[in-house]
Order: sequence, then C-alpha cells, then structure tokens
Amino acid sequence: MTAPMLQVDKLSAWYGAARILYDLSLEVGRGEVVALMGRNGAGKTTTMKAIMALIAARRGTVRFNGDDISRLKPFEIARRGLGFTPEDRRIFVDLTVMENLDIGRQPPRRFADGTAAPLWTPDRLFKLFPNLAEMPNRLGGRMSGGEQQMLTVARTLMGNPLLVLLDEPSEGVSPLIVEQMANTIVELKRDGLSILLSEQNIHFARLVSDRAYVLEKGQVQWNGAMAELEANQDVQRAYLTV
Repeated sequence: MTAPMLQVDKLSAWYGAARILYDLSLEVGRGEVVALMGRNGAGKTTTMKAIMALIAARRGTVRFNGDDISRLKPFEIARRGLGFTPEDRRIFVDLTVMENLDIGRQPPRRFADGTAAPLWTPDRLFKLFPNLAEMPNRLGGRMSGGEQQMLTVARTLMGNPLLVLLDEPSEGVSPLIVEQMANTIVELKRDGLSILLSEQNIHFARLVSDRAYVLEKGQVQWNGAMAELEANQDVQRAYLTV
C-alpha cells in the first residue's frame, strides 16, 4: 500500500495560553484533493499553519512524502516540496506578475518512489491562468482580489510542489473566479498534485474534493467521502451552516 503524501497524527496547537487544535489527525493521498471544512474559527487555517511550522507552540507528528517533518523550520518544509497559499495571499504588491513568479521558483522534484513531479514554468502557468497571461508586467498592487488569488497559487506552483495547502481559495472573489479556481484545482489533480483545501463552501468543495474532514473547535468531528458529506444534511447543519 502506498504511503500517504501527507500524514498528520495527533496535531495540537496553541496561540499563547489558548489551545486551538486538539489531537487532530488526517491524511492526504498522492493525487488526492482533501477538503478541510468547518465554520470560521473551527481551526482550518491554524491546522495549515501548524503543518507548515508557522506556529511555534505545537505538538504532534507530520510526515510528508515519506519523511518526518515535524521538527523542521518553515523554509525547510517548503524546500521539500510542501507549498502553502495563505488566505491573505501575501503577494508582493510592488513587484510585477513575472517578478512574483520568479520569487517562487524552485528546482524540479521527485516523489518518494523516484518518479518526476510536475514541472511548472511561467508559460505553463499562463495556460492554466489565462488572466495572468494578459498582465505579466502588471504590479501586484494593481490587480483585483481574484487576480491576486490566481497569482498566489501560480507563485506556489513555481516551487514545483508535491502537495499544496490551499487556504480558502473561494473566499472574497467573484463567482467567475471561483469557477476558474475550481477548474484549476481539477487540472492540478490530473497532473498528480495533492491538495489539502481549507474551505467552508460545500458547493465549491464538492466540485473538486475526493474526501473531507469536518472540524469544530479544533477537532475532527466527521470524515469521509465528499459525496457522503454532500448527502449528510445533519452533519452540514451541525458543523457547516451559519
């Protein structure tokens, strides 16, 4: 049996004295899209930051591409091919689209079994994001929110990741951009990329996800196939509706 691309075991995290995550465990397989779902404040973003070691007060085990990365620093984790696209985008507003992409560039990678991972170039990304192809010299600060969202995903892909942590890609963007993001995720999955998707919009998640973990107060309350979650109105009412 093939080992998961990402395996999180009993992950806990704190902000100061406040405990946010409680022994959270999850897995993401190779070429799989897994949704991390829950209301605002459920712990989705904290989970991603804890996986990336962006939270100092944490405990638990994180294995990625066959290796234990629990004690590595954020830049060391990124260099191993774990990409992170934060909810607040964090693009460089005073740099152009091309300059933002160049900053994300990393060498080609291989999976644990030795096979080559997808290789990303600006030309290939421009085919995936036609909007960006029309504005290679535009400053990041002069782009719409949706265009910035595309750019932060594209910049992450320039690092040739094996797996991407994608935090709330549908938040605060137009329905057209949401549709384009869904199509993009499906394309990335076809290329063999694994994705852990933080999302509270079940309509978006069901378009792209194979499985889901539902969080409430930093704990996994339900997990299973995305189709099962879509059909389970009780779980949706309990943990997803406002």
